[in-house]
Amino acid sequence: MAILEVEHICKSFERTEVLKDISFSLEEGQVLSIIGSSGSGKTTLLRCLNFLERPDSGVIRVCQETLFDSNNPASMQESEIRKKRLHFGLVFQSFNLFPQYTALENVMLAKELLAKEQADYKSRKKEIHEEIRILAEELLSQMGLADRMNNYPHQLSGGQCQRVAIARALALKPDILCFDEPTSALDPELTGEVLRVMKELAEQKTTMIIVTHEMAFARDVASHVIFMDDGYILEQGTPKQVFEHSHEERTKQFLSRFTQG
Repeated sequence: MAILEVEHICKSFERTEVLKDISFSLEEGQVLSIIGSSGSGKTTLLRCLNFLERPDSGVIRVCQETLFDSNNPASMQESEIRKKRLHFGLVFQSFNLFPQYTALENVMLAKELLAKEQADYKSRKKEIHEEIRILAEELLSQMGLADRMNNYPHQLSGGQCQRVAIARALALKPDILCFDEPTSALDPELTGEVLRVMKELAEQKTTMIIVTHEMAFARDVASHVIFMDDGYILEQGTPKQVFEHSHEERTKQFLSRFTQG
């Protein structure tokens, strides 16, 4: 059963069509890699899924719950947007950590803000804080950062900052973890450490959508690949189908730089 269903999503900015009739589905535990040239609509698609942008039309369902339906105005109420975002965890290419907080505090922050909305927060404040701290420490240890929890972002390498960002996204226990070019801001030597963490998450059957230029990662780790071009999904299938048996000439042209390398 599909954990995510996307049907006929379109998005324009003024007169420029950025997403054109985008449809796909994702099963629980699958890793979807979205590839394509810059400007093809990959990041906009990710932002629409996370409700950082609102689609102009289409339907988005997660776990059979309709989060967005352009024919149903109630699905677009601002009061519901934050709840909808909780289905997705988003890891940005530029980390977006708060510089005034330690790694541990960065991971705990969103979870603590949500906890304050619980009816029993005041009576269980210390207990809830301790639960969140233990979870954050476990996640940072999983990211290989057990000895960096009390460091501030400026005291961490780019790769370490990105792993803190991954831990922060996981802390909210999203249904789907999304990555927007997670290694593009990193030096080549730091890229490997982030990709290793993502590969481990894939092996643990974490459902993920990854916008990436790392073709080897997309080929070797993803269970499904989408190739986007000029706002369309031009090709999709297993890595073997897309990388070795693509039908579209544009796909072959894009991938030729990778295969020749």
